[in-house]
Amino acid sequence: MNIEQARFNMIEQQIRPWGVLDATVLSLLAVVKREDFVPPEHQSLAFMDLEVPLPEGQRMLSPKMEARLLQELALHKHERVLEIGAGSGHMAALLAHRAGQVITVEKRAALARLAATNLQRAAVVNAEVRHLDGAAGLPAENPFDAILLSGSVAELPQALLNQLKIGGRLIAVVGHEPIMRAVRVTRRSEGGFDHTELFDTVAPRLEGFPERSRFSF
Repeated sequence: MNIEQARFNMIEQQIRPWGVLDATVLSLLAVVKREDFVPPEHQSLAFMDLEVPLPEGQRMLSPKMEARLLQELALHKHERVLEIGAGSGHMAALLAHRAGQVITVEKRAALARLAATNLQRAAVVNAEVRHLDGAAGLPAENPFDAILLSGSVAELPQALLNQLKIGGRLIAVVGHEPIMRAVRVTRRSEGGFDHTELFDTVAPRLEGFPERSRFSF
């Protein structure tokens, strides 16, 4: 496989047509090597438009989903970011190149080890992996400029929204199959939040979050 041609095709045929037009995001996809975060047995799938399998039945987000979420967060170099769901560490690596500090939390020990190993090997020094249930966030370390849920939830988690700075953003994929919706919530005041619906999609479920309402977006 010609890796660079496959990467080019991924960017031009999958990611750009899906509304990812931010030049800094597109160029970053050539800097952070997706193939380095894919399990060796699935290397041939690294640049395909699908969710690559990870250990313990988990999956990476698709390339276009990662790129679109990164674009919608609109990060700045001074910002602190919390990611829920480290997976292989690829999304954390992308976030770390755009932000000042990233903490990514992962409930499954095998994935936390995998993400930490991948980030170290990629020389990403401003992203830290923690093995814990991320449903409650990190209340002792908030507030955060941005919070990203790298997976779907049934409803927006208020505990995480409360950990945003004023002006901070949280992005999550919310709802139930077959249709979910990516949503950005911006904290405008102590108790005020603006909601923006971004696009319809489907994403793997994050563990540890409640499954109550089937109509909350």
